Amino acid sequence: MLLRSYPLTTMPAALFFLMLLGALCSHGQTMSREERHRLRNQVVEMFDHAYQNYMDHAYPADELMPLTCRGRVRGLEPSRGDIDDALGKFSLTLIDTLDTLVLLNKTTEFEAAVRRVLSDVRLDNDIVVSVFETNIRVLGGLLGGHSMALMLKEGGQHMQWYQDELLHMAKDLGIRLLPAFNTSSGLPYPRVNLKFGVRGPETRTGTETDTCTACAGTIILEFAALSRFTGDPVFEAHARRALDFLWEKRQRNSNLVGTTINIHSGEWVRRDSGVGAGIDSYYEYLLKAYILLGDDLFLQRFNIHYASIMKYISQPPLLLDVHIHKPLLPARTWMDSLLAFFPGLQVLKGDIRPAIETHEMLYQVTKKHNFLPEAFTTDFRVHWAQHPLRPEFAESTYFLYKATGDPYYLEAGRTILDNLNRFARVPCGFAAMKDVRTGSHEDRMDSFFLAEMFKYLFLLFADAEDLPFDVEDYVFTTEAHLLPLSLSTAPHSSAIPSNRTVINVTPSQLKSDKLMQHLHVPVASRVCNMLIMSQSEEELDDSNFDWTCPNTRLLFPDPAFPRNLREPIRSAVDKSCPRPAPYREPGMGRPPLRAQDFMANNPEHLELLRRMGVSLIHLKDGRVQLVQHATQAVSAVAAEDGVRFMQEMMELSSQQQKEQLPPRAIQIVSHPFFGRVVLTAGPAQFGTDLSKSSIGARGFVTVAEPYSGCTEITNAEYVQGHIALLQRGQCMFAEKARHIQKAGAIGGIVIDDNEGSSSDTAPLFQMAGDGRNTDDITLPLLFLFHKEGNILLEALKEYREVEVLLSDKARDRGVDAQEAEEDCITEATTPTSFEPVGQSQMSMVELDELAPEEVTPSQEEVSPVDEDTSPAEEVRSPEEEASPTEADVEQPKEEERDSEKREEPGGDTDSSSQSVDELLADWREDLEAFQQMEKDEL
Repeated sequence: MLLRSYPLTTMPAALFFLMLLGALCSHGQTMSREERHRLRNQVVEMFDHAYQNYMDHAYPADELMPLTCRGRVRGLEPSRGDIDDALGKFSLTLIDTLDTLVLLNKTTEFEAAVRRVLSDVRLDNDIVVSVFETNIRVLGGLLGGHSMALMLKEGGQHMQWYQDELLHMAKDLGIRLLPAFNTSSGLPYPRVNLKFGVRGPETRTGTETDTCTACAGTIILEFAALSRFTGDPVFEAHARRALDFLWEKRQRNSNLVGTTINIHSGEWVRRDSGVGAGIDSYYEYLLKAYILLGDDLFLQRFNIHYASIMKYISQPPLLLDVHIHKPLLPARTWMDSLLAFFPGLQVLKGDIRPAIETHEMLYQVTKKHNFLPEAFTTDFRVHWAQHPLRPEFAESTYFLYKATGDPYYLEAGRTILDNLNRFARVPCGFAAMKDVRTGSHEDRMDSFFLAEMFKYLFLLFADAEDLPFDVEDYVFTTEAHLLPLSLSTAPHSSAIPSNRTVINVTPSQLKSDKLMQHLHVPVASRVCNMLIMSQSEEELDDSNFDWTCPNTRLLFPDPAFPRNLREPIRSAVDKSCPRPAPYREPGMGRPPLRAQDFMANNPEHLELLRRMGVSLIHLKDGRVQLVQHATQAVSAVAAEDGVRFMQEMMELSSQQQKEQLPPRAIQIVSHPFFGRVVLTAGPAQFGTDLSKSSIGARGFVTVAEPYSGCTEITNAEYVQGHIALLQRGQCMFAEKARHIQKAGAIGGIVIDDNEGSSSDTAPLFQMAGDGRNTDDITLPLLFLFHKEGNILLEALKEYREVEVLLSDKARDRGVDAQEAEEDCITEATTPTSFEPVGQSQMSMVELDELAPEEVTPSQEEVSPVDEDTSPAEEVRSPEEEASPTEADVEQPKEEERDSEKREEPGGDTDSSSQSVDELLADWREDLEAFQQMEKDEL
């Protein structure tokens, strides 16, 4: 059997050279050494840009906010829900980046960073954090930093003063995480208070009952390394107990695990199973625990799981979730971006063919949308449009290049670099993409971007002599932290079981064709190494090779083989750009008034509602509520029509929550922004359709007078030829558009008057017409929430002349707008979201709740609108209006690591117009971003 080993001392040098050649054989047009070095240097420059901006503008905060050039401090910024549980006021990004500094040959910066961590970081904060995120990012970062410090100290030139200080911090943190494991099952609570643990009211946690499989199953590498480094077995014992429990709770027929589990009873809360969010790193850590610790038990479990994954979940090139009890039944029709790590894991397993196929599918989706959307459908349309600069695709690209030597993967890496620089780079770092379809940004640069992305990209383009150490002596954690393989021989408690076996191979057997089919150059932490020991001659058993990786040179002797695998997948993705299904009429009959045609300001429609017993109530926030009383209908037939109308409205609401909103982009292109600031905007149902315009609308902005735009524009001489800024409220959107169009404007931007609203916390919506024909409106009109609007107004106030581009998606940064490449942007087929309340004395009208996995996040649902946007008016059911036949729609939830939803702030249509100075009073901090742009301009 297989045991990881160190130098293959008995292997003939010539044989090892042939193996190396097999791994590095070219399968396509090679990239020159000079070009690889140029890209390697570009990776280092990009890392410097991100890291230095964090240190200059954010440290000691946990993360950088690259659009506003300041640090994200938990409690000082609006809550983003669960995603903020990664922040613990412990300089997260700096700790997460420690071993990246060493890999990129920045030893001086590493030494300075370690000193900062030791002097500035506290771990006893009274703050509730995610056990999973704190383990992989902070504990893993400290252990990776400790491993690098030891390596440098042994070299004799750096870190000679180091006395295991990072390890002492790591043990302190490990002890603070241990209370989370105090459950009957051994599965950890999802959160822990760093100061008070999980018990008692002061902890503000410990009441949770559920955790994700990955959250409980992604502990073993860091905790085992901590035990091996310190000699204290308690950490490894707790991590093993959690893994043992998950294994015992697998579904025995399918050998799959669910996504969410009750930490007390072990019951599966969510029974869908895949390789993406919620489960991903559980599988990764089973295989890597075998690599690091040498325990065959982990590999046995992984192999059993893997066989089931390939049987039920893998539908090359797709990886689709299934139900654990009915694994032939799909649980989703879409995939999330976290599964992009899986081809890399398949490389470690040695299953190269499906790795090539899935990676190619992901690569084509990336090229179609510039980045991997957070989720995408089986026909490769955007499902969730965000992209928080995740590194998983780069990770798999690196591993496939190492396994095949195919320069095609160097070109894939170049694509990643180019897209990061073109679309995500901003003066203060790299900003996450709020919407890959428009290129709009989110004020976010997660620590994993520095911890992982630049490691894998540097390794992809670097030569062996560029690296300060041999990466094959280390295993990458899920956060890409480096743990030494030598830990497998470190002392640990005898109470921890060890299951090791060795395959005995004689020197003469090294010449065996059967053995040569399995010996393989070390790929990512020597998963494929074999311990060669001189023993008596014996025949090799095929079963031994269940524990080895294949030699890709012998498996794929034809250099065109990987290309032949990729070609049909590329064609399939290129041809998939279908339109959404047309609206399906629900029910049997057809009422006099269709729900999709309803306009809340149309007197005829209101009269029809009255006859059907449906009343309309205007809420203070501008939305409307529909309630149906059968007894108030003029006849039994009209009452039936009312029930059907309400049923249609519910179906419309459900449908719209599943549809995607086509947002637009407002890109600031003038000095000093040069297209690097992109704001997410909502479209209008009238005027120029920017999705059909190759050039968009470009012009300087000016504030219209009156600011509401509800009467004739008095400063028409300034508005003419410009893009007019307007305030939401007091009249219909179409009326505002007509007034600025009459004044000669070439476009308009409506800014929300609801102070504090932001596209970060409220869903976008489309601005509807006024019930009249709007063909006379020919200019484009876009909508900005208050926060994004104030960024634009601050820029105008600071620089006086601000030029913007209104378009369907952002153009290349720093250059004039070019024709956008054709893309699959789903168009919403209906205007708004309705949440009706159906009431009848005859029957109960109910709406099934939407399952969380079937609902899109806020940035991509069609959301309610206010009175400005009739007929697109939401129908809500406040609690005080609830009745025996109430129906409602559940608010959607996101996957792990995504932010929680908030209710959309309502706008008051009666609010009076404010001056620009008053409107900007609470947003002065945003000015810092623009003051920095002059000095940070590229």
